[in-house]
Amino acid sequence: MRAGRRTVRVHRPDKVLFPAAAGGAGEPKEYTKGDLVDYHRAVAPFMLPHLRGRPLMLERHPDGIDGPRFMQKNTPEHYPEWIERVEVGKEGGTVCHTVCDDSATLVYLVDQAALTLHRWLSRTGRIDLPDRMVFDLDPAGDDFEQVREAARLLGELLDELKLPSAPMTTGSRGLHVIVPLDGRQDFDDVRDFARAVADVLAAAHPDRLTTAARKKDRGDRLYLDIQRNAYAQTAVAPFTVRARPGAPVATPISWDQLDDPGLHARRWTVADAVEQARTRPWAGLTDRARALGPARRRLNAMHD
Repeated sequence: MRAGRRTVRVHRPDKVLFPAAAGGAGEPKEYTKGDLVDYHRAVAPFMLPHLRGRPLMLERHPDGIDGPRFMQKNTPEHYPEWIERVEVGKEGGTVCHTVCDDSATLVYLVDQAALTLHRWLSRTGRIDLPDRMVFDLDPAGDDFEQVREAARLLGELLDELKLPSAPMTTGSRGLHVIVPLDGRQDFDDVRDFARAVADVLAAAHPDRLTTAARKKDRGDRLYLDIQRNAYAQTAVAPFTVRARPGAPVATPISWDQLDDPGLHARRWTVADAVEQARTRPWAGLTDRARALGPARRRLNAMHD
């Protein structure tokens, strides 16, 4: 299979990774490894800018979504030498993560049944300094109206703080709201700021939103999860596929699309996510990266 400047061998392209659901019309379709390769080759120009230079954790399903799942951080010895790797520190040692810098690597990872790519919020070379902040809006059930409302509230607050932001369906149940940063603050500073923002929102809407890490303390409120903003933590990459029936895709959207009554967390799949990618819903977002200092001062001023 040609991918960029390389040819990548795809083993058993007809292997079913996403079985069709029983029930026929309207039910999730079947998708093979070959289908996943075709999707990734088409989406690569839109997906790779969100992956380049970032350590990855690979969520692998060698026997498809109904089989066992493996979360892979270390890059196996047998991966081709042309695949980028980065060695990063961890407690008591190091981890050699895979980095996906080109479409050939993307196709190779699909061949390895790495269905979902979880990316670091920092890049190699500045591994301690994240250039993304992520808010994960996690509903108590599968209630997307709750997610939509929380995203609007968060977006309004970020606007007041003069921080650019953009939403993304997760392909699961919720939304991520991403803020581009200029990479000057370390993870502790970014997480502290994200926590302060979440605390302000939860205090203003205590019946609807919570920052309680324990599920039993949340009730039926939406959880504002800021835990991804930490060293060695990851978030699902834009345009990555989720291991759920029908092959839904984590898909960037515009703030205007939040009002679409047909929107839900699994709105796009490998069948139509490329069409959404071509609309470039996050156009210009990364050019507007900010430092958090001024926003921190605005947030403090709101509550003096």
